[in-house]
Amino acid sequence: MTNTCVVVGKGPHKVLALHGWFGSARGWGFLPEVLDQQQFTYVFMDYRGYGGSMARKGEYSIAEIASDALELADALHWDRFSLLGHSMGGMAIQQVLLDAPERVRKLVAVTPVPPSGVPFDEGAWTLFSRAAHDKAARRAIIDMSTGNRQSGAWLDAMVAHSLEHADAEAFGAYLPAWARNDIAAQVEGNTAEIKVIVGESDPGLTADFMRATYLRCYPRAVLETMPNAGHYPMHETPVALATSIESFLRG
Repeated sequence: MTNTCVVVGKGPHKVLALHGWFGSARGWGFLPEVLDQQQFTYVFMDYRGYGGSMARKGEYSIAEIASDALELADALHWDRFSLLGHSMGGMAIQQVLLDAPERVRKLVAVTPVPPSGVPFDEGAWTLFSRAAHDKAARRAIIDMSTGNRQSGAWLDAMVAHSLEHADAEAFGAYLPAWARNDIAAQVEGNTAEIKVIVGESDPGLTADFMRATYLRCYPRAVLETMPNAGHYPMHETPVALATSIESFLRG
């Protein structure tokens, strides 16, 4: 049994996309609509507890996401592929790289959780921990992570999507899985080709934070700051994001 997924495109360059904490296989905004479907095939996977795989139970760990991703790639008969990861998915794509380095072509990490996880102060940890069962906490997190600059209607839609497409138990369990996971020692010095994309209005996962974490571990990593975007450029600036992703994958 493989995790559910959404397939976009029919091109020869295969890309496996792993979503963020508030996302799902169908939670990538307008991005799928503006991808090059002739050169690339994108598969957007649901994690256990999300989307079409909401009823699939598990330990809800980064290692499990990576294992399920490779299981899905096997089912698709993909020998080699690139990886696209958003936020929590930015941690998961690194685990896939560790588990099957010979199969990975390139990686694109969008506003990603770095290999060292994310440090939280007590107040932030309390807020994020409440989010599993408190939609107001979810809204506050999304608002904060996009610089308190997006419309209330969009914030409400993002919260509604996360409530509809994520099991509360799984959602809560994934928080320590991505925030407190630390694989920095395992990936340090890895020469994989990686592009890290941050939003200029994301107050937490900043360019400086990526230089101190992601770029320190991966000597070939490149960094781009996406103007007019916070933590969700696939919703905020999808055309610019698609262009950035595919220019790197084609390079």
